[in-house]
Amino acid sequence: MSKKTIGRVDKTDFPSLGLFNIDVKIDTGAFTSAIHCSEIIEIDLKLHCIFNSNSHENFGKTEIVFSEYSRTKVKSSNGFKENRYKIKSDVVFFGKTYKINLTLSTRDDMKFPVLIGRQFLKRKFIVDVDLENVSFNSKTP
Repeated sequence: MSKKTIGRVDKTDFPSLGLFNIDVKIDTGAFTSAIHCSEIIEIDLKLHCIFNSNSHENFGKTEIVFSEYSRTKVKSSNGFKENRYKIKSDVVFFGKTYKINLTLSTRDDMKFPVLIGRQFLKRKFIVDVDLENVSFNSKTP
């Protein structure tokens, strides 16, 4: 399988989350991928998530309930381990829909609401840090 070249940042869609043209940072230093989630509540073995942000474009007040989810430990760039919820979703790059595991984190104070990590990138993409929005710019209107 040939790998597509992707840049250091892009915009992509998460159709099953109702999120479109979302800014993402391609982070080869991160193992897992993470998405901004403003509110997470676990009720009766279901995970109620609100994807809302005042600082990130295209994040409306979307609530999604997940019956399948897990928890995982994530080591952040500052070295601290954090226990996070993890969901399975889909993401679109270059017009193709891929399955992706996403940890949920409050990222309102971060520039990008989504980080795409190595676990997702491997065997699919090569990262060229000189490029930006390669997948987004290849979208047909």
